[in-house]
Amino acid sequence: MKKRKQSIVLEDLPITQYAAEGKALAKLDGKVIFISGGVPGDVADVLITKSKKDWAEGRVLRIKQYSPDRETPFCEHFGVCGGCKWQMLPYAKQLEYKQQEVEQNLTRIGKVTIPEIMPIIGAANSREYRNKLEFTFSNKRYMLPEEMEAETPFGGDALGFHVPRIFDKVIDIHHCHLMHDVNNRIRNTVRAFAHERQFSFYDIKAHTGWLRNIIIRYCSTGELMVNICLNHDEEHDRVALFDHLLKQVPEISTLLYTINPKWNDSIYDLQPQVYYGKGYAMETLGEFQFKISPKSFFQTNTQQAEKLYSVARDFAELTGTETVYDLYCGTGSIGIFVSKQARKVVGVELIAEAIDDARENAALNNIQHAEFFAGDVIKICDDAFFATHGRPDVVITDPPRAGMHEKLVIKLLEMAAPKIVYVSCNTATQARDLGLLAEKYTIEKVQPVDMFPHTHHIECVVLLKLK
Repeated sequence: MKKRKQSIVLEDLPITQYAAEGKALAKLDGKVIFISGGVPGDVADVLITKSKKDWAEGRVLRIKQYSPDRETPFCEHFGVCGGCKWQMLPYAKQLEYKQQEVEQNLTRIGKVTIPEIMPIIGAANSREYRNKLEFTFSNKRYMLPEEMEAETPFGGDALGFHVPRIFDKVIDIHHCHLMHDVNNRIRNTVRAFAHERQFSFYDIKAHTGWLRNIIIRYCSTGELMVNICLNHDEEHDRVALFDHLLKQVPEISTLLYTINPKWNDSIYDLQPQVYYGKGYAMETLGEFQFKISPKSFFQTNTQQAEKLYSVARDFAELTGTETVYDLYCGTGSIGIFVSKQARKVVGVELIAEAIDDARENAALNNIQHAEFFAGDVIKICDDAFFATHGRPDVVITDPPRAGMHEKLVIKLLEMAAPKIVYVSCNTATQARDLGLLAEKYTIEKVQPVDMFPHTHHIECVVLLKLK
């Protein structure tokens, strides 16, 4: 029988710095301790959760002395919900730490020479900035510690966000500040009606229950698209619920439902059905319109996406004569955004459905000099492709968090485009890729952009030029 390790609590530990990814940092006897739930300037009791020779990880148990930089979180769910972990930091401080992380990642991980990093572009709205949210139904509501101590009956239904690191519990969210208040009205209306009619909430372990998810998209155009995911169809109950929701929230422009009998929540391989409206929503970025279908990817902060794409366009230094390759182009948003300044845009994306959307969005904006191709960039961009479409003068790449595949980096080095504009949502993997590209490229400009206030996430645009 294994002995349980004894818990180690470091008392009255001064937290001195910001580390990365939302964690704070302390040092004790030469050992670095990465701490969640702390702010530089706090003095706290810290529970050690992992300990190695030179470093450890821990979380704040109790704060003995509050940092002067702390402020009161604005959300009733703070500390339980994992969505906005930095609410206790003034927004100006959040931006300061994000700027610091960009510089540290590019120099320490990438080991590249960088120019002075431009000041991070902050958000005008640090609340209600998201255009898309997804909420989960569960018959296992997460119980707060005080509820457990009070011996409140366990469980009950919930509609909200998953508890971090606990896959089968959901926090019952009554007010979320990430989107316009319409998201709260939709969620609370559905929850109340479901309780009144005794509709069953999903059980993730048993794969039973009826109601599974709600996906809400609220566009800057005012269009509001709601997709309710169900484990199976119950037409009578579905009609009653949907009619009630449309009556209570008349702003809904499109209401869909998706029958999901699978064990996971993904809907990429399922077909949403239109109950009310046109089945999609229209969004704008700058002067351009975009049709967003229920499964489309689109930047979730429209205002900041405009700023991000404007930086990418400025960095590309287009004169109207260039062929621009937009890699990981998704639904074509960046390529379309820069198209007016380019002679030709060539978009490449692995997901065929996204390419269909990109082509439709190009047609919607009467852009005839953009072409979009589904497939792997490494396989598509060969000599025959270049002979047909031209070699790139500028490459814009916007990969997922994992960064670019090493084979793609090698392909970019082979392409040897005069300019690369690298848009990233993960400066650690961006730094790794920049280190590889340094073989042929120098870094000319670095511009961080904050897309997600009150979180540790950062976007960063880097301009590289051929040596």
